[in-house]
Amino acid sequence: MVDFITFMYASPFFILLFFLGKSHYFTRLSTKKNLPPSPPRLPVIGNLHQIGPLLHRDLASLSQRHGGPLMLLHLGSVPTLVVSSADAAREILKTKDLVFANRPDVRMWRRLLYDNREVSVAPYGEYWRQVKSIMVLHLLSNKRVESCNEVREEEMAIVVEKIKKSREHGEAVDLSDLFLTFTNDVVCMVTFGRKYSEGERGRRFKKMLGEFFAVLGGFDLEDLLPRFAWVARLSGFDARVEKVARELDEFLEGVVEERLKKQAEGGGGGGGGGGGREDFVDILLKIQKDDSDAYTAGTDTTATVIEWAFTKLLKHPKVLKRTQDEVRTVLKGKQQISQDDINNMKYLKAVLKETLRLHPPIPTLVPRISSQDVNIMGYDVEKGTRVIINAWAIARDPKVWDEPDEFRPERFLDCSIDFKGFDFNLIPFGAGRRGCPGITFAMTTNENILANLLHKFDWELPNGGKAEDLDMNERHGLTIRKRTPLLAVATPFPS
Repeated sequence: MVDFITFMYASPFFILLFFLGKSHYFTRLSTKKNLPPSPPRLPVIGNLHQIGPLLHRDLASLSQRHGGPLMLLHLGSVPTLVVSSADAAREILKTKDLVFANRPDVRMWRRLLYDNREVSVAPYGEYWRQVKSIMVLHLLSNKRVESCNEVREEEMAIVVEKIKKSREHGEAVDLSDLFLTFTNDVVCMVTFGRKYSEGERGRRFKKMLGEFFAVLGGFDLEDLLPRFAWVARLSGFDARVEKVARELDEFLEGVVEERLKKQAEGGGGGGGGGGGREDFVDILLKIQKDDSDAYTAGTDTTATVIEWAFTKLLKHPKVLKRTQDEVRTVLKGKQQISQDDINNMKYLKAVLKETLRLHPPIPTLVPRISSQDVNIMGYDVEKGTRVIINAWAIARDPKVWDEPDEFRPERFLDCSIDFKGFDFNLIPFGAGRRGCPGITFAMTTNENILANLLHKFDWELPNGGKAEDLDMNERHGLTIRKRTPLLAVATPFPS
């Protein structure tokens, strides 16, 4: 990723920005338009110097000082509307959803996501409608999610054995890695019919996936400042993107070729590791479509949510005990956890809701773009303006949430607010026609692993660590995970 701040101050060409930009500085300002409030900006680079790695936090801070619900930034040559209130989000994602149904044309998306054919970034139109229909009806329907229960149970049993072995060896469990491996394995089994987490192949696969998400969440200077495209080339960023794209292509081509060969030989579905279960690749081949989003969107985001949920529980021992007591009371000695059991775990569900409120996996959602001039909350928004919905800031709005920065799952016990896109105070998965289609799959997986680990083990921090010393810092990326791995010691709970 190009470090913009380093580039700006280290480049001998920085002083030229002021001269290059003089003729363009005021071109987008108009006395005839009532534009949203905006912080002061520099020529050419606009407000880029005010943005750091943790975009959601910087945007929230700028909005508090300069904008409020709506703020107009200029990120290089790209006008960008930042949305930081539920009312503003509702007007954009519901009232005028069609105007903002499109995605911006981002160079990195084109290269990594098959020329924008992936459902979350595809241009709004007939192709997007067809792919969304495939996702909703064939891949992520409630029936399909229920059919994946066997996969989740099998992978959960493997996780439990790993934790027991760690205990036998007197080792702390790296929960961050465990959660990522679990979600990878579940999604791989459901998508490809086999896992890619073991041995040298597994190490390469995990590295490729980590690099994919890191690059996708990176800063592409060429996208915002086209005249400085040479910086991305000289820094090696372009080469890094090409390497990730090539590796992903090779991996997915191998999966499809392997499946076609198996089918030609008369084998069933499931990729050779799924016991004959029909997986997403089988379904997609049947309808002659190819969309890898079922995998790329389902793994890092799910692992991020459960990592933060467990971190919050270890940070708040009383909440941890209350959640465990509920889980064990509902199960009453049962070893297998059914969806009916989980539906009776109201406090556990509240813990996950509160985690999503404080730590939405993609805090600024996927950007949108205005397809025409439009008025939002009395402000003029020009055609071609990018729109960033700061779901993180909206979920911490003190006008809506009491003690917004505190972890208090109780707030959801007698609260009708949900995260499925109908309550705009809480939109970790977006809303409207471009909302995430995989909510049910993601939350079923999160509930399953959280309930199992709280049921089967007692947990504490290693080396007598204190809850107040637990590192809560964030790491930059497409999804915002913990900066340091979450380590904990597990003690099996007698059944």
